[in-house]
Amino acid sequence: MLDRKFVVENAEAVKSNCIHRGVGADIDRIVALELQRRGKLAEGEEWNRQANAISAEIGKVPPEQREEYKEKGRSLRAHKDQAQKDHDALELEIESLLARVPNMTHPSAPIGNDDQANLEIARGATPIPKFDFKPRDHLELGQLHDMIDFEAGARVAGAGFYFLKRDAVLLELALQQFAVSHLVRKGFIPVSTPDVANTEILHGIGFIPRGPETQIYSIENTELSLVATAEITLGGMYHNQVLEADELPLKLVGISHCFRTEAGAAGRASRGLYRVHQFTKIEMFAFTLPDQSSTVHEELRAIECELFDALEIPFRVVDTATGDLGGPAYRKYDLEAWMPGRGDGGEWGEVTSTSNCTDYQARRLNIRYRTKGEKGTHYTHTLNGTAIAISRALIAVMENHQLADGSIKIPKVLVPWTGKDRIG
Repeated sequence: MLDRKFVVENAEAVKSNCIHRGVGADIDRIVALELQRRGKLAEGEEWNRQANAISAEIGKVPPEQREEYKEKGRSLRAHKDQAQKDHDALELEIESLLARVPNMTHPSAPIGNDDQANLEIARGATPIPKFDFKPRDHLELGQLHDMIDFEAGARVAGAGFYFLKRDAVLLELALQQFAVSHLVRKGFIPVSTPDVANTEILHGIGFIPRGPETQIYSIENTELSLVATAEITLGGMYHNQVLEADELPLKLVGISHCFRTEAGAAGRASRGLYRVHQFTKIEMFAFTLPDQSSTVHEELRAIECELFDALEIPFRVVDTATGDLGGPAYRKYDLEAWMPGRGDGGEWGEVTSTSNCTDYQARRLNIRYRTKGEKGTHYTHTLNGTAIAISRALIAVMENHQLADGSIKIPKVLVPWTGKDRIG
């Protein structure tokens, strides 16, 4: 969340940011409540000062006056306790309102209501393929090679679940090995994460685990939920911890299953593997000093491009518009791959994103750093970025590398792990 002092001192800028991001947050009320809270804090401190002064005098006054002084002290402490209760109630309300206020936005981010306002800023090295045949979509290719079984998935777990079989499993494992190996060579620490997290951690990262708008599967009668991304668990690893400044940036690559309800996601563009309830993802996460986060953000974006260039997938990079940003993101880049099987002749489809969340998540999760020789601690910055979301990467690989006879050429970088260079 934002620093409340910053909100009070920059109320108009925060209000303008909320408007650009399409978020209804009552900034004026937050400011008014915070000023009241400060007043109650000062009031309580003054009552406490007076009570302490009376206590110090009790032993000095004649015995017949001591009861009078004690009663006055009790009255002053009662006032102090009431001021504290009022303060705590205001604190809870402020925290609740602050939790709904999004992060501030990078000044270069395009202003717009949704993804239609996203700004293309780069293209990958691989051109959009020009087929001399009508390309199949990934569902047709999956059926042709008996690689994806949605019917069995529905029988076992319901609509939106699926089985990967045969060469699709080899591709999934190859994509994981390829991405993790690439990132380990760049100094990322590999981490295999839990598939569940406590409600407190989800809130800290910026997810809403329960309620009508949630995309999260929660476990009944517990404070646990299935994670929608390893961003949740990787960010939560250092909840309430203090890191050393000279150890930053700390860069992690997480391997996890992801679970999403994908409520309201029906439609042709969402069919097949594009929006599913479970998938495997390789996720990058970084804890940095404040002056490192912009540089690391560009590094994460470059890594995503390297991965998809190596997979010989056409893609474009877009700077995400204000109305399409998640609450914690200060700036976000999406990488959209060309998917020949979408629409009437192919469409772009998001395959990765990377966000700089500045100190927004760290403030909620109380993740700090300290510098040797200096007093006090400061909030870290956090960043996240998808390396490979397996389900969408499979779509891009299968559809862009298909051949006229329905066979699929396996990208050269994956051949060492698949043991073959073609499917079919």
